Order: sequence, then C-alpha cells, then structure tokens
Amino acid sequence: MSDRMPAAGPTVPDDVLTAVAEGRHADPHSVLGQHPIVTGAAGDGRADAAATVIRTRRPLADTVEALFADSPPLPLQHIGHGVWAGVADATPRDYLIRATYGDDEWTSDEPYRFVPSIGELDLHLIGEGRHEELWRVLGAHRRSHWGVAAPVEGTSFTVWAPRARAVRVVGGFNRWDGTSHTMRSMGSSGVWELFVPDVEPGATYKFEILTASGEWIMKADPMARQAEVSPATGSIVEVSTHEWDDADWIAERARTNAHERPMSIYEMHLGSWRPGRSYRDVADELIEYLGWLGYTHVEFMPLAEHPFGGSWGYQVTGYYAVTSRFGSPDDLKYLIDRLHQAGYGVIMDWVPGHFPKDGWALARFDGEALYEHPDPRKGEQKDWGTYVFDYGNPRVRNFLVANALFWFEEMHVDGLRVDAVASMIYLDYSRADGEWEPNIHGGREHLEAIGFLQEASATAYKRNPGIVMIAEESTSFPGVTAATSNGGLGFGYKWNMGWMHDTLQYISKDPMYRSHHHHDLTFSFLYAFSEHFVLPISHDEVVHGKGSLIRKMPGDHWQQLANVRAYLSFMWAHPGKQLLFMGQEFGQLSEWSEERGLDWWILEQPSHKQLAEFVGALNRAYREQAALWQLDDEAAGFEWIEGGAAQQNVVAFLRYDRERRPLLCIVNFSGVPHERVRFGLPITGRWREILNSDAAQWGGSGVGNLGGVDATATPWAGRPASAEFTLPPLGAVWFTLD
Repeated sequence: MSDRMPAAGPTVPDDVLTAVAEGRHADPHSVLGQHPIVTGAAGDGRADAAATVIRTRRPLADTVEALFADSPPLPLQHIGHGVWAGVADATPRDYLIRATYGDDEWTSDEPYRFVPSIGELDLHLIGEGRHEELWRVLGAHRRSHWGVAAPVEGTSFTVWAPRARAVRVVGGFNRWDGTSHTMRSMGSSGVWELFVPDVEPGATYKFEILTASGEWIMKADPMARQAEVSPATGSIVEVSTHEWDDADWIAERARTNAHERPMSIYEMHLGSWRPGRSYRDVADELIEYLGWLGYTHVEFMPLAEHPFGGSWGYQVTGYYAVTSRFGSPDDLKYLIDRLHQAGYGVIMDWVPGHFPKDGWALARFDGEALYEHPDPRKGEQKDWGTYVFDYGNPRVRNFLVANALFWFEEMHVDGLRVDAVASMIYLDYSRADGEWEPNIHGGREHLEAIGFLQEASATAYKRNPGIVMIAEESTSFPGVTAATSNGGLGFGYKWNMGWMHDTLQYISKDPMYRSHHHHDLTFSFLYAFSEHFVLPISHDEVVHGKGSLIRKMPGDHWQQLANVRAYLSFMWAHPGKQLLFMGQEFGQLSEWSEERGLDWWILEQPSHKQLAEFVGALNRAYREQAALWQLDDEAAGFEWIEGGAAQQNVVAFLRYDRERRPLLCIVNFSGVPHERVRFGLPITGRWREILNSDAAQWGGSGVGNLGGVDATATPWAGRPASAEFTLPPLGAVWFTLD
C-alpha cells in the first residue's frame, strides 16, 4: 500500500456520503462494506489490490472499530455524516463492527459486507415476467448467507419497486429507522435487495420507499408470507416448519381426472363458521362435520390477508400472506394437511381481479401506478372502490400467476375459485359510456386480462396435475372451460350462475303458479354441456336482503323444508358439480352475516337436524352413483324422460355412467302427490328407489313407491318399457336399475 494512502482509504465525495448517511443512496454497498483498494497494475496487466477499505455507518458513535476473528481490531475514522472508514490488508475477511456511545458498547454485523442474496437468473426471470416461483426469491427469507469464510444467519429482504429512488427496510430490529438499512438497486429488474444479519423469524417489517417526487412512503411487503393481525399492517418474517403428511393424497390427485370424480363442495367463511376457532382448533370439528354431511370438498372464502373483515376476504392486501386472524401459515398448512389425510379436497377463493386502495399496501406502490393500470378506465373498479391490476405488464402478471402457484405448491390447495371473472374480461363491466376504451380491435373484451387468465390456468395445470381452476363467471362468454390451445380461458369449471338464478326464481314461486315458470326449471339443460359447470348456491345468495335458502321457499315451515329437500335433490342430480354455502344444509332461518356465527342451535330442532341428515344421505348416494358424476359434462350422460309436464310441475330424467348404468331422477314440485304416473323407460326390470326426499325419516309425509317399481315391456312415449310411479308432494325420488 502506498505510504501516501490515507488511513481511512480513498476519499468519498461529500454528496455521496450525505446520500448514504440519509439512507437515500441507490447503491449503498458501493460505499459501505469491504472494498479492495487498487493502487497499480501487476506485470500481466491485471489490477493489483494492495489493501482493503472497510466503511460503515454508525452515526453519533464515539469510537468505531472492525473486529476480526484472527487479528487485532481495526480502528475506523469518522469521514463525515456518520460514516466511518479504515484500511486493512488486501485479504477480505469476515468482521463485526463495535461502536461505543459514551459508556455503552454495541457489537453487530455489517449488512453491507455481503454479496446479493438474489441471483442473476432470478433477476433475469423477474425482469422478463417469467419467474414461476416468485415467492421463493422476493419478500423476506430467513437464510444462511455467505460472507467471506463462513455463513451468517439472517434475513434477506427483496422487493420490486422499479420507479423508486431509494428503498429502506424498517422494523423492530432497527427501531423503525431505515437509514441504517438502505437497500441496493439490482439494476433494470427493478428489484431492491438487502441481507440483514441476525433478523429472527417473527420480526415485523415494512419497506420505506423514496418516490420519484421525493416523498417517503411506508409499504407492507407485497410478497410477505405473514402479516400482523388487523388493524396492524406490518409484515412478518415467516419460517415454515410444517412437514407435510399428504403425499398419498397429492399422488392420487395427480393420477386422477377431477371431471370423472364426485365433487360436492361445502362453501364456508371460516371466521363465522364457529367464531373464535383458529386454523388448528377447527380441524377436528370440520373433518367430523364434513364426514357427517358426506361432502368431498370444502371451499374457503379468501384466506389471503385482508384489512377489512366486512369484505369477507375479497379485498386482498397480502396475496402471499395467510390471514393472521386464525393463526400462522403453518397453522393453515396443518388444517389443509389434516383435511387431505381425512380424504377431503380443499378449494380456496382467489381474487386476482382487483385490490383495495389502502395506502400502506399495493396501491401506488412505488409512488406511481405499478400493480394497477395507470388509466382509470382500466385501472379502477368504481363499484367496489378498488384498483384493477395492469394485466398487460408482464411483471404484474407474473406476480399473479406465481401467486396461484404459491397456493397450489406451497399451501397444497387442490383448487382455486377465481372471483369476479366477468369484471376482468370485459372492459365495459359496470362502466357507462365514456368510462371505458375499446380494445385494439374495437371490442369490449379485455385482451390483456384474458391473456393473464389463460396463462394462469395453463401454468397451474401444467405444474400441478389433478388440480382445478374454477371461474365465477356470470355471462355467456364462450370457452371459459375450453382449453387455452383452442382459444379458451382454460378453466376446469365454471359456476353456472344462470342455473342458480333461474331455479331459485322458480322454486321461490308458490306451487300454484310454478307451471307458468317451468322453463326456468328446464332451460339450463339446453346448455348444460356447453361448459364444465359447478352448480352454486353460494354466500352471495343468502346475504344483502336475499334471505336464507329456506326463507326463499313458499308455504309454511313444513313446506319450506320439503321444498329445500326437493330442490337439493334436483340440484344433486342435475349435470354438474354442486356447491352449497354453510348453514343451508340445516335450514338456517336467518341471513348469513360475517359478524356472527351460524345458528347451530337450530340443529336441536328435529326437522332441521333431519334436513342436515338428508343432505348427508344425498351426498352419500351421489358419491356411490357414478352416473351422477362420471359423465357430468357429456351429453351422453343425460336423457330426458319428461321435461314438458309444466301443469304437473314434474321433471324426470336419466343420468348414465360410462357403463350405461342409469339413474332415474323424478321431482314433483307441486304441493300434491301424483299417483300412478306412467313414464317410459329404456329397460325393463326392477327400478329400486334409493332416495326419497319425502321419506318420514327426513321429516316428509312418507309418500313413495314401497322400495321400487317394476318396469314392464309396455312401450310408452317412444320407449320400449314403462312403469307407474307415485310422486310425493314437493318431493324427489331417485331410482337405480337392479
């Protein structure tokens, strides 16, 4: 080293020191940390590092020194603005920094002595919007990170903020003063990074961002895996220790076509199912209850972090954070694991269509529109007071596609029900003239959103065989469940909102007037095989003044219960999978509210317990009869027996499995029994009655067919065989051929 080299090393310009000291330098690692001092050139032309300069920021310290494991401490000199420096020999070494403040002494590691904790390939994929495991590299990650000779435990922080002038990480570990933990820009990727030694799991943090306009704003981590319990909004350093025990379930799922298996879904809002229960608390009760009711799947309304409970989870601020209302991410993994081991699939509601405007979250993340589209004609959903994602930005699209994969691959869910798809695929959704701009072809389709949905569904299915993507889509948009290779959106299923609207309208009529609305009952069969459908009676149908399912029914209490049983029997036999919202299975009288629990006391009433037991019998019969689910989305699995008996309020149809084994469903929606009603049948023999919604054990009047009917070779209505049936009032009967 030259004798003229200052003891503090090369001079750093004052403006640079000022920026570093104030925590607004975009590359603090270029100043702080350990750097070789080049004093000349070796004989082969390469630069010759003669020494190393160590710099650190320790404002208000009296003395500062670098501590080495194998040599005496190196005193550092104050070079301005709280930055200290000193020159060591040419060999880089691991070190700590010791500073004194009067009588106090503090020894800590130096975050600026480490190489980046995110690799070049990751940055390249992020830059191109093609990183399918984004959650593994962005956010906060507890890890061992190499210094020079040994690893150090700590937490790496990475965040995407491309228009920020500077970014700092703040938290309890630095008393929420980010000037000592300014992050470095990783170039054109827009990513900022910092490894902070000794930050433990459970630490709370946020990012402090210097916007292009010069304003500092505080933001929660978009990639955080855990957040504080609302109303607090900090992000939490999370480390998972859960060891999955559902390998058999995942393997079986991968071998199976979901379209050829039974799917009966129990939709629930976890917070109001049994209030006060955590993810772990609810596991035993939920598994026992699903077993009693015979369901195959449970669908949770959104469990991603959201600040406002009244949104039911549909205004998400933490897309990768499991809501802390009910416990930690590992607690939810425990619940999902237990459900899988007990044989139940898990579907999660997912909300990629919009996000809230809370200033501490995604909105205007780096001071400008980033996750949201900058044009309010595309970037705002006024009905809900939310922002809409910029689906044309590859990095925003990557954020969402990777989020779907996160729920499948990190949390092991079996399906995602995508909320409000119609609001995404139409530019004029809930917009007046002048509030939307046509696409490049002059149409109303949101081409970028459609492209995103295709990418999300195709990627999810490619990486996770056996899962399902389900669209809540309320229009006649073609090809929602068609393959992306054929121009479709690529979903596995679509909610049949038309069926729900029409049949609820029909069933709410007095039986005296139902004959005038028979088309509401039968219209769905005209398009039943145009998509792969789920038939939903969801939470949206039992709130906002719509009343509970049983309260939609006409008549006295007995008739209301009978109507529900008949309607559910019709629903379970109709082509498509089924979904029923919690509480409807036992005839909850009051509307659902997220602010209170279900009316579990009503199960003490015999008639309501009988309804729940009937739903259990319905589900078990459904699971046992392949005709009800094996050809759900093929016309070959369905045949009308009687669809035009409007005056009698009767429908009858056959369902078939792949072996052409039939199941006959007959429903009488009138208030009186019909006796000796003859129907044509395809085969002679004994047709055994396997379900009767009017049976006395379910609270019905006991009208039926004494266990079955015999079809004889008496042609009827163009069929070679026929039989006479007794149809119970407000009742449904199912038959199989012995």
